[in-house]
Amino acid sequence: MDEMIEVVASRRAFLKSAAAVAGTGLLAGCAARTVSTAAVPAPPVPVPSPPPVATPVIQPARAAAVAPRGIRPELFQRAMAALQRHGSRIRQQDRIAIADFSLPSSRLRFHLVDLHNGATRSMLVAHGIGSDPEHTGMLQRFSNEVNSEATCEGAFLASNYYVGQHQLSQRLIGLDATNNNALDRAIVIHAAWYSNADMIAKHGKLGRSQGCFAVGERELDKVFTLLGEGRMIYAEKSA
Repeated sequence: MDEMIEVVASRRAFLKSAAAVAGTGLLAGCAARTVSTAAVPAPPVPVPSPPPVATPVIQPARAAAVAPRGIRPELFQRAMAALQRHGSRIRQQDRIAIADFSLPSSRLRFHLVDLHNGATRSMLVAHGIGSDPEHTGMLQRFSNEVNSEATCEGAFLASNYYVGQHQLSQRLIGLDATNNNALDRAIVIHAAWYSNADMIAKHGKLGRSQGCFAVGERELDKVFTLLGEGRMIYAEKSA
């Protein structure tokens, strides 16, 4: 018990000492501030403000003026014109996809283009049964009609993802009069076995979709990574 009293007494003594030291410090500090305030301050030296730095406004839609290698220049220019025309609805304009249906399904005709540097990733893509009834491997016609099972042309907005008949897929919104039924027709991006590269070796062409942009099963992740939501796909055939 005596030991506990001694500890308490020692602690109180320590606190009193600390308070005294702190009080001295406070007084010294206040006195120093009083003296410095009483002195006449030197006039401040004006420091010139740095000139304002303009923040660059990047316009990706105009960044790539020259068609990337492997894409027809006239097709690329029409895709860029569509991007300008629908710019208010395309919130991501750094990359686009271009489907060149003037080529047979055995060719790499679906191009994902980085508009900043022109880098392009190209892959196979199928067209619709209604666009090639005889299964020649060449798209014969486009259609925007419901139940036509045909591919439609124009600019599309890549919308949200969902899991459906073909597993993970991405909805597309048609932005032109030639494809404005795309959402009602369930024209989407999905993977399909009949779009795999081994179909070319076996049959010389891909199978056909019901109008959707069907890519190879190993290519779907690349499409979703590079295209994502909010970007544009442009599809046409004109040579």
